[in-house]
Amino acid sequence: MDMKNKVVLVTGGGTGIGKATCKRFAERGAKIVLNYNRSEQEAVLTGKELKDNGAEVLLLQADVSCDDEVREMVKKAADHFGGVHFLINNASITKQIELSDLEAVTDDIWRNLLDVNVKGMFYCARAVAPVMKQQKMGSILNMGSIAGITGSGSSLPYAVSKAAVHGLTKSLAHALAPEIRVNCIAPAAVSTRWWKGEEEKMKRLSGHLPLQRISSPEDIADLICAIAAQDSMTGQIISPNNGMVI
Repeated sequence: MDMKNKVVLVTGGGTGIGKATCKRFAERGAKIVLNYNRSEQEAVLTGKELKDNGAEVLLLQADVSCDDEVREMVKKAADHFGGVHFLINNASITKQIELSDLEAVTDDIWRNLLDVNVKGMFYCARAVAPVMKQQKMGSILNMGSIAGITGSGSSLPYAVSKAAVHGLTKSLAHALAPEIRVNCIAPAAVSTRWWKGEEEKMKRLSGHLPLQRISSPEDIADLICAIAAQDSMTGQIISPNNGMVI
């Protein structure tokens, strides 16, 4: 699928993988809807960088765990640019808790991670579905995690939430076909601010990596663009993990 003049909505687009993804889509000629919730300063700076490089950018604040805010965000994006062709469900949160420390997992932690990581992606997909179906085409990519495959990661609730995202991807692929394709990537550790101060834990969880490297946000953004544009792919969970699970 040609991305020139197509509209891409990236949730959590101001930092890390989201920022790199906005840049990669912009380089391919797409119009960018950059969503943020709390990271306004970073989002503004990312938006300015994109605009300085010639991209058309719309910044929209919304909490993806709030259905009303998501619906309003999608309406503003579609009204402004005339449609939404790609949704990158990138916004996610985590909590650093040792996997064995079950007592540290509170109801609030469960609620917050499931609300953002699972329900938030569902709300965004549901909101863009009518727009994409009217266009008779669309592509949704959900941000999963290797933690959802292995069961190990920054915390137990995070791993469970990402396993749910993988299941959500398959169910949405059935529900939204044939007009809309839905896929997921499940990266292993990526060098972002999530792991600041937790580098040793990141290395320990990664284990032996045949490629002897940790992925960069740009690595993941390149794969996101490739999968989002692949017309023959839906319902797939692809894991860029530097050989972690060979």
